[in-house]
Amino acid sequence: AERRGMVIKNVTESTLAVRLTSRQFSLESQEETVITAEEVRDRTLRDHLQRRTLAVVRPATAEEVATIGAE
Repeated sequence: AERRGMVIKNVTESTLAVRLTSRQFSLESQEETVITAEEVRDRTLRDHLQRRTLAVVRPATAEEVATIGAE
């Protein structure tokens, strides 16, 4: 099965700074963003998921993953 990126969401009450190996970004409370399949395996991301500061919304589409870094 092909590994896919994910749509993740900041489920805290405040802005969250996320520092992955590949890049860093901040998310407002309840804001969603797309991460790549490689970033899904990032230890920092796993920590956020375990601490329930970030939640996985759904798998990302190929189109969504293609927009990462395009902004």
